Amino acid sequence: MTGTPDPNAAKAKPEAEKAGWFTRKRARPGAGEAVKAEAAPPPPTKKKRRAGLSSLFSGMLTAAVFLLAGVFALVAVANREFAVRGPLTTDKVVIIERGATTEDIVETLNREGVINRPSFLWAALLWRDITSKFGSDGANRRAKSGEYLFKQASTMTEVIETITSGRSIQHAITIPEGLTSEQIVERIRENDLLTGEITSIPQEGSLLPDTYRINRGTSREALLSRMAAEQRRVLNDVWNRRAKDLPLRSPRELVTLASIVEKETGRADERPRVASVFFNRLEKKMRLQSDPTIIYGIVGGKGTLGRPISRADIDRPTPYNTYTIPALPPGPIANPGRAAMEATANPSRTRDIYFVADGTGGHAFAETLDQHNRNVARWRQIEAQRNAQPTTPGLQPVPGAPAASPSIGDRTQAPLPAPIAPPAAGLTPSASGFAQPARRPDGNNPLQPPAQREAVGSIPAPRTGPADPLQDRSYDLSTPKVIPRLN
Repeated sequence: MTGTPDPNAAKAKPEAEKAGWFTRKRARPGAGEAVKAEAAPPPPTKKKRRAGLSSLFSGMLTAAVFLLAGVFALVAVANREFAVRGPLTTDKVVIIERGATTEDIVETLNREGVINRPSFLWAALLWRDITSKFGSDGANRRAKSGEYLFKQASTMTEVIETITSGRSIQHAITIPEGLTSEQIVERIRENDLLTGEITSIPQEGSLLPDTYRINRGTSREALLSRMAAEQRRVLNDVWNRRAKDLPLRSPRELVTLASIVEKETGRADERPRVASVFFNRLEKKMRLQSDPTIIYGIVGGKGTLGRPISRADIDRPTPYNTYTIPALPPGPIANPGRAAMEATANPSRTRDIYFVADGTGGHAFAETLDQHNRNVARWRQIEAQRNAQPTTPGLQPVPGAPAASPSIGDRTQAPLPAPIAPPAAGLTPSASGFAQPARRPDGNNPLQPPAQREAVGSIPAPRTGPADPLQDRSYDLSTPKVIPRLN
């Protein structure tokens, strides 16, 4: 019995070895067989890596939270410090030098008592410098050199806004009308708000006299360039709106005649009429006979002659002397203002060919020589009455010499040459009637009452006593002209 195989056992074995659809082929242990233990497979290595990345991310997140908390705390402290009123007890002007570093700026503001937390300002400016490299408005975030006004008790925020805005203090520099380019350059060189050197004198008539706003430290060349650009802009505008029937061939001729008008009168309401006198004389083929052109032909851009005009000066041929040339001079004799150019571009419609001072700061105009002679006689009478006033203490004429009115910047008395002889028969008097008061280099008419002057300037010194009105005029570009007698 023991050797006989069990048919049921043989039949069960194949069933045990059958594999299912989703199971591996594995023999099932038979009846009475011991179950063999199988070793468990090692854990996958990927799970360890995931656990390490998770721990790293968790650490970084924790650090970020602490960092953000620190930043928020720092910002809160900074906002509180930046909003605290500063130590300034009064308004104060501080100059940030060109090329100053962040440390220099902080040190300057701390030394001047504008701030009391220099470390906070240094950090804020440094942060602005860094962030300015990544934004389109980087230039607006950096501190700039300049002259700044800090208000009393300015906060740190207000200080930063002031020095990064670039809105430094603006100073006004006024260039009067009628100065030559050389005189303008001299004024600019004397202004200590400006910096740098001027290498050359600009062309006569190429600068626009006006009041300009500048920052301390502006270069002198930059101001001259700005004045030249303004002149081109204004001249182009005036030229495009000129009267179309004027005998002017170019904008430069307009500036040339406007410079003569500028030197002949300081009253705005008279400029168009003075311009009409010169246009009428050009139309009649008459010489302009303007005394300031004599001076410019002799001394050029210097502007002043320093003595009365003599007959030799009138007869002296120069390219600018409108007593000897039949038309306009080759260029301007000064830098006219916009008003003079507009008056020249749109003159009054008159038939006047003469004008003379009327004693009130204005002029008397005439169409004929007879009218003009009467106006000159009236002017002489006014001058004689003025010269009859008491002498002024402290100014005594030179013995044996005729009295003379001192010119600007020279209060001394000096003998004068003999008066200009009357014109010969058949000669036409000058357009300005031998008595036209010239404008001073500061833009004033010496005969115009102070209340009517366009700009504040020097007032001529009182006369020293009675004198011949022909010799009581020490003429240059700063004083009235000599009046020759007509009889």
